[in-house]
Amino acid sequence: MMTGQQAPRLLETIRLENGRMPYLAAHQARLNASHRYYYDQYPAIDLSEAIDIPNSYKEGLFKLRVVYGAAIEEIDIQPYRIRPVTAVQLVQADNVQYAHKYADREALQQLFRDRTYGDDVLLIRDGLLTDTSYANIALFDGSKWFTPARPLLPGTARGRYLRAGLIHAADIHVQDLPQFREMRLINGMMEWEEAPRIAVEQIRISA
Repeated sequence: MMTGQQAPRLLETIRLENGRMPYLAAHQARLNASHRYYYDQYPAIDLSEAIDIPNSYKEGLFKLRVVYGAAIEEIDIQPYRIRPVTAVQLVQADNVQYAHKYADREALQQLFRDRTYGDDVLLIRDGLLTDTSYANIALFDGSKWFTPARPLLPGTARGRYLRAGLIHAADIHVQDLPQFREMRLINGMMEWEEAPRIAVEQIRISA
């Protein structure tokens, strides 16, 4: 537990589709864990009570963004489109810490801006693959999908797919990449079948 003065602002990004938030319970569980860690002395936050969806957002796909600290500070809703990703650059990120979903993403954004190849970066920590700048990953070996056992941030969609047996957790070293055929991005804003898929040949250190 940390005091409010020391604690960071935190974030949840929630899929809002046709006025519904189908995975709200998973976001509530993650918020509860982070809020207890940083703000245990403050009243709990109930997302279902705090979020009021205007009628204008009840058709279509939107990203609902909740910024909070001791209490909710901001709720924002924006139209969402899945951006195409066809190639990614491998980037060393041993010093990046993202154990909770922090509102301050500057370290990740700087790595993204500094890339010299591809549409996103795939972060390496201690020789292991972790996440891209905005998503967990799964790699397909021709038979099964595997996700890094030690991601920067265990996402809500990743947890759902693990529980369903769709993906399997394993340590994946950089040198293991040739064993796989393709990579799929995973996050709470994308359903499995919507997620970008990247050929392993397009995962490189540079162009």
